[in-house]
Amino acid sequence: MSIWRLIAKEILYRRLNFALAALAVLVAVGSLVAVLTLLKGHDLRAEGIAEVQSERAGEIGNGLQDDARRITLGLGYNVLILHENQDLGEFYTRGQASQTFPESYADRLAQSNIILVQHVLPSLHRRMEWPEKKKQIILVGARGEVQRGHVNPKKPLIQPVPPGEMIVGDVLAAEAGLEVGQTVSLLGREFKVTKIHDRRGDEDDYTAWINLADAQAMFNQPGEIDTILALSCFCADATLGTMDEQITRLLPDTRVISLEHEAAIRRATRASAGQRAEEFLALDEAGRESLRAEREALATWVIPLVVIGCIVWVGLMALGNVRARRPEIGILRAMGVRGGQVVAIFLGRAVMVGLIGAVIGYGLGFAVAAVWDAREVGEGALAGGPAGTAALFGPGLLAAVLALAPVLSAAASLVPALLAAQEDPATILREE
Repeated sequence: MSIWRLIAKEILYRRLNFALAALAVLVAVGSLVAVLTLLKGHDLRAEGIAEVQSERAGEIGNGLQDDARRITLGLGYNVLILHENQDLGEFYTRGQASQTFPESYADRLAQSNIILVQHVLPSLHRRMEWPEKKKQIILVGARGEVQRGHVNPKKPLIQPVPPGEMIVGDVLAAEAGLEVGQTVSLLGREFKVTKIHDRRGDEDDYTAWINLADAQAMFNQPGEIDTILALSCFCADATLGTMDEQITRLLPDTRVISLEHEAAIRRATRASAGQRAEEFLALDEAGRESLRAEREALATWVIPLVVIGCIVWVGLMALGNVRARRPEIGILRAMGVRGGQVVAIFLGRAVMVGLIGAVIGYGLGFAVAAVWDAREVGEGALAGGPAGTAALFGPGLLAAVLALAPVLSAAASLVPALLAAQEDPATILREE
């Protein structure tokens, strides 16, 4: 009779013992496969989520910086360019400059490679009497921002005033009886009021804005301006002092006044917005890492405990089987079956225990992990969609389980098998 036939008869005769041993292997393999598959599903979804969250963080960061940009627009420009001979005492007390320089300076600055400078706005100012209305006003001639030619265009902070049109402040409009759509006369020229600014609580409330060319013609100063306003880029690493030197070298006979307080507030606000987006991404990543660490901690003690318990259980079942089969062992030995063949019978049985337990255990463990993975996604434990059955399947894990489970089962049965092979058949038959 062949060894495999003896193994088959042994399994069929002691079905309960075989089933209990296979159950131990099934539990160990199922636990191992379920935990490792859940960790794989977590990693797969975490990778996808990391990409999505990174995009979301970028969008949130850009949105926050856009919000910060819109909020800090109220701070206005933070770079003021005047003629180098302009008396600052006169400028601050009168609120206007008396020295002018070419309007072409604004175009030259906009076309330069000074990366710190954005939103170049040339203008011409006068504090004057509006004879037709008998009002003291501030008149500003503005052509609108000069677009930079070598960088992506920015949305202008101030829209241009078309020729023949006028924009006025709230207080001036109220006192002069101005309304949108009304045509008014200023120094003999006709202008149409196209907009009235909301009250701002500063000198803008008593200011009228017209096109720069109209103002230059009105004051007989063609091609001349008295100020250039600009905005320094918050993200540049260069100092404001370096920017001032670059501008004065580019624009002769000018001086640069940097409004450092406004610039610092603008930089701090937008930098903080970007930092908040990075913190959001870091917190999300920390949450995923914490969840994985909890599962790894669970696996580090559950898996060894279950595997050791399986080995002990299989060994005890094998020992019990050997003791219960002593008469059959004695008869086989008396019929000429060698000790090595007896060992092979019990080890072959153990291999079958490991193989069957591994196959069923892998299937059950994988199924439990797939269901658990889908349930976690449904409950929002780790949003991003289930990893999918195909993605969770690991051929390497299946091969390892099918190889190791029979080996461990055979190792657990080795001692009982050796004990069975070493017993004297005469002693067994006499005692049994």
